[in-house]
Amino acid sequence: MLAGRMEYEAKFEAAIDQVKAEGRYRVFADLRRKRGQFPRATWRSPDGDDKDIVIWCSNDYLGMGQHPTVIEAMHSAIDAVGAGAGGTRNISGTTRYHVELEQELASLHGKEGALLFTSGYIANEATLGTLAKILPGCIYFSDAMNHASMIEGIKRAGTPKHIWRHNDLEHLEELLAAAPVDAPKVIAFESVYSMDGDVGPIEQVCDLADKYGAITYLDEVHAVGLYGKNGAGIAQRDGVMDRVDIVNGTLGKAFGLMGGYVAAKANMIDAIRSQAPGFIFTTSLAPAIAAGAVSSIKYLKQNNGLREKHQERALRLKTLLREANLPLMPSSTHVVPLLVGDPVACKAVTDELLTKFGIYVQPINYPTVLRGTERLRLTPSPLHDDALMAELINALQAVWSKLGLAAKAA
Repeated sequence: MLAGRMEYEAKFEAAIDQVKAEGRYRVFADLRRKRGQFPRATWRSPDGDDKDIVIWCSNDYLGMGQHPTVIEAMHSAIDAVGAGAGGTRNISGTTRYHVELEQELASLHGKEGALLFTSGYIANEATLGTLAKILPGCIYFSDAMNHASMIEGIKRAGTPKHIWRHNDLEHLEELLAAAPVDAPKVIAFESVYSMDGDVGPIEQVCDLADKYGAITYLDEVHAVGLYGKNGAGIAQRDGVMDRVDIVNGTLGKAFGLMGGYVAAKANMIDAIRSQAPGFIFTTSLAPAIAAGAVSSIKYLKQNNGLREKHQERALRLKTLLREANLPLMPSSTHVVPLLVGDPVACKAVTDELLTKFGIYVQPINYPTVLRGTERLRLTPSPLHDDALMAELINALQAVWSKLGLAAKAA
């Protein structure tokens, strides 16, 4: 028995060693954000020393996690009802805050209903995994660059699936045309692809869905709060929100908190609510989180200027990177990827930035991106001013030179 347990330990150790040998072992930065001072924070080094740093890779895209309106709403909720929800949504965990948040999310996307989950990942996994129960014999058509949560949900569904080449409408139509006419079909894709920063062809996908009798499932996780006149995402920006059947979004990025959701017609939401294990058997989000999310959504609906500033800052950083002859990858959105192309070098770059320059950027390695496309993923916010950008550019040039990396535009 003891020998068997030792064998288990050896396998775990071998798994860790393999990741380390490939240069993609992940080390979490021990951070302490400073209220009201985003993007500044304190980093606890492995030696136990605290160092002031600037975060350049946060998904809190607009700094709403530090916004006074959001914090005040959360304080008020805690004062009113305490900390936790007390159970699953089915058993005592549905509070007035959760109901109001789902109503606000449905309104944001122009849908009849919305369903709240503990994360965007769970929302994708649970919903896509459940649709096959509701639509027996359905076939999934998934973009090749879809997020891991969408891939996992489709796997769990256990029904036929086809992977269409990223944003390749001709390939998607070929696959749809070859499928049985009477089979239910689900086309799953994203609006903003978070690592490359490109955008899915929503209108054209909806055209194909109409032509071949499919429903559309759109992940707007990296777009909600950031695009559209009210922050409903790329589908709102492009005037096609009413054509998307199911929208997935998150509260953990532009809205600054945590949680995920789907929005759709009332009967779709009710069917998912009634059958999705990832919803039914999970403890409800804390009421304070729901209250903060409502406050954040309402604020961003009315403050388009923050979105405009965000886009201006992203464009400014891209311009500076090109002028500095650094390897900026193509991106049509707020995501600013900088190609390194090697996992060991990528980790070396970020270590140097953090320890020598007080700049925190997490290395993005496989399996998040394909091997050979390892990168820095920069996410400038409205609060990253020109001075911070100048410091970043100077630091990147110094590190690129020190490590002998290719300094040319991608």
